[in-house]
Amino acid sequence: MIADIKKSTEQKMLKSLEALKLDLGKVRTGRAHAGLLDHITVDYYGAPTLLSQVAGVNLADARTITVSPWEKKMLSVIEKAIRNSDLGLNPVTVGEIIRVPMPPLTEERRRDLTKIVKHEAEAARVAMRNIRRDANAHLKDLLKEKKIAEDDERRGQDEIQKLTDRHIAEIDKLLQIKEAELMAI
Repeated sequence: MIADIKKSTEQKMLKSLEALKLDLGKVRTGRAHAGLLDHITVDYYGAPTLLSQVAGVNLADARTITVSPWEKKMLSVIEKAIRNSDLGLNPVTVGEIIRVPMPPLTEERRRDLTKIVKHEAEAARVAMRNIRRDANAHLKDLLKEKKIAEDDERRGQDEIQKLTDRHIAEIDKLLQIKEAELMAI
């Protein structure tokens, strides 16, 4: 029983960690990467569709992303969706390709992005602590129902705390890497 609780707790923590990685990937640095536009949706015949499903996204160089729509009439829709996204990008249509240049980050914008990254990391830490709390509550319920002994409950809580500490350390490591990335000129 305790092993099942530990396993499901670890799976939940790993999902939270993956969600943080995705969120951090959306925060842009001065460099271009194709994954930056992954979360953008466009209106494709009345249905919201991910950009990657209606166009090819590639890198032209270190500071430029190119988007090649598979249908010519999607050019303006995709350009508008990128412009209206929360990324602060200004796409330009050149023939049948949309070029998305990455503007250099100002010092002020870097600090703002660092604050956003720290907020995301704190939200992930809170999620980890909530998962730990739920697992510990589950252990206490098993103890009340006399399905496990007190020693087993305490041992289970210690193991869950070790899991939590390990995942929070991973969050801190991801945060440090992203902050260094943002502040690099």
